[in-house]
Amino acid sequence: MRRTEELRPLILEKGVQIHASGSCLVKLGRTHVLCAANLEDKVPGWMKGRGLGWLTAEYGMLPAATNTRSDREAARGKQQGRTVEIQRLIGRSLRQAVDLAALGERTLTVDCDVLNADGGTRCAAITGAWVAVALALRAQGLSSALVRQVAAVSAGIVESGEGRRGLILDLEYEEDHLAAVDCNLVAARPSAGGDLELVELQGTGEGRSFSRTEATGLMDLGLAGCVALMEAQRAALA
Repeated sequence: MRRTEELRPLILEKGVQIHASGSCLVKLGRTHVLCAANLEDKVPGWMKGRGLGWLTAEYGMLPAATNTRSDREAARGKQQGRTVEIQRLIGRSLRQAVDLAALGERTLTVDCDVLNADGGTRCAAITGAWVAVALALRAQGLSSALVRQVAAVSAGIVESGEGRRGLILDLEYEEDHLAAVDCNLVAARPSAGGDLELVELQGTGEGRSFSRTEATGLMDLGLAGCVALMEAQRAALA
């Protein structure tokens, strides 16, 4: 059985989409997300003339990504609130990684499509998308615009069920379903090295409230997980 402080088995497979500027299929246990980044020589109208670039993200789940088929959001005519929330999280997390001035008036569009969902899809998307962004910038001779490394992971407190209990890193779906407290943590580190910094920390008491000590424990667990994820990201790009 996986230890409570261990990540699920991780694979970062780059170059999966041959027409994307950069792509990465991230497999974190049974959660699989295809991430692609494409660079265009334009920016949104409200940014024109400012000499800055932009990064935006889109996120979606394929109909058979979960154990019951879900309709495509395009067929419904609008995105769900959860989808909008997640793609905003991905976009603002990855903008921490890029020097928008060095990018020039160009837009990086990041697409994250969930192939299989078993918990932690938004965190896996951020981790894989950073690799896709790094590859896209490298392909365009803009590697200097990548100034920070970004990764994300989930953590929670599980007190019921037959599996692992206590503070757990990288929750599977069943663990997330049972968690009394869960959180998602996004961390960044300068490309030149240095300490990790928090980009985002989302913590929620699902079954009960939680203490400051427990919050610190979850944060420390998540940061340690991000260190391991960043090592895998660097290895994928080597």
